[in-house]
Amino acid sequence: MATGITTKERLERLMAAKTQLEAQISRNGQILAANDNVGMTGPMIDAEGFPRNDIDIYQVRQARQTIICLQNDHKELMNQIQNLLNQYHSEIATTDPELVNRASALELDSERGLGGATIAPPDIRPMVVVNLVSPSSPAEEAGLRVGDNICRFGSVNSSNFKGDLGQIGEVTRNMQDQNVQLKVMRGDQLLDLLLVPKAWSGRGLLGCNIVLPPESMEY
Repeated sequence: MATGITTKERLERLMAAKTQLEAQISRNGQILAANDNVGMTGPMIDAEGFPRNDIDIYQVRQARQTIICLQNDHKELMNQIQNLLNQYHSEIATTDPELVNRASALELDSERGLGGATIAPPDIRPMVVVNLVSPSSPAEEAGLRVGDNICRFGSVNSSNFKGDLGQIGEVTRNMQDQNVQLKVMRGDQLLDLLLVPKAWSGRGLLGCNIVLPPESMEY
């Protein structure tokens, strides 16, 4: 007897749709690049006010309009993925953390911008702060520094973080030897880092200490 579509299957379908959408945006971005890399805001008239003869103005206009429409679709799709991700995380994150972490990475990718245009990031708040990074550790290799505020650690973000450092420890253990996407606030900069929890010469899988006042935990 057939059963209804699961949350995991819905997530996988949305991920596939996102990949297709980004391919379309990329193709239109290539059109802009081929037209003197005019981008989304480059001028289409010359210094004397005449249409530029070194670019295909019709192509550029069409590509720009298509990218704008696709980006709106992309933004809506990312909202659906994030909502479904939170639901899935609350359901079975402990049994399938890899899918959750991979879906979380989609949001990071979207915030980097596509096709020459920027997609505005959502509201981001720090969860924990790094107060120790051991030399030659996986944390140092990833680029983490003392004082960094971690806003996302794989599938854990400010919207589903419950103030329990064990959530980060769980992702660390489940994602050993795999890529974990981080979003880090460093001063006024927002950085995307890639961390690989793994055995090394020191303690734990990361070699860093994170603090959530008044608690701390080392991994």
